[in-house]
Amino acid sequence: MSAPVVYTAQSKQFFYCRDAVCQFVFENNAIPLNPFRVFDYFLNDRVDRDSVRTANYQILYRSDELWVFGEVIADGVLVEIAQAAELEKPIRYFTIGPRPQDIQEVGAGVLDFEGEIYTTTGLPKTQLLHYIRQGRTREFAIALGRVSEVGGPA
Repeated sequence: MSAPVVYTAQSKQFFYCRDAVCQFVFENNAIPLNPFRVFDYFLNDRVDRDSVRTANYQILYRSDELWVFGEVIADGVLVEIAQAAELEKPIRYFTIGPRPQDIQEVGAGVLDFEGEIYTTTGLPKTQLLHYIRQGRTREFAIALGRVSEVGGPA
């Protein structure tokens, strides 16, 4: 059986952990596709960020699963969770750290969100977690004003 291809999502706050994330995925018998390894950090702003986001979506589309690293979720990662849910991809959640041994799987219930998400959506943590647990990720994509990135009709 071939190893699953895993799109790895993480906040830019943990950019420095990208190698540990990739090593962790390899050590768990999967193949990592890490956007920070593919496109650095938005190619250091050499190209339009929307172009990179579109490319990230195409990578996620071609992946078998989404693994989310870090318990504090950024808006871009939240959109990637919504995209994966719309594509009916398995989604798993992990802690993050600079070494693979610092990473462990966690449930969605331990997640928190960057302040910008609360400000933009006006939704409390309990509601955001409810949407994730219920697979109703389109709701927070709408609240973020980024539903066009998720696909399908609004």
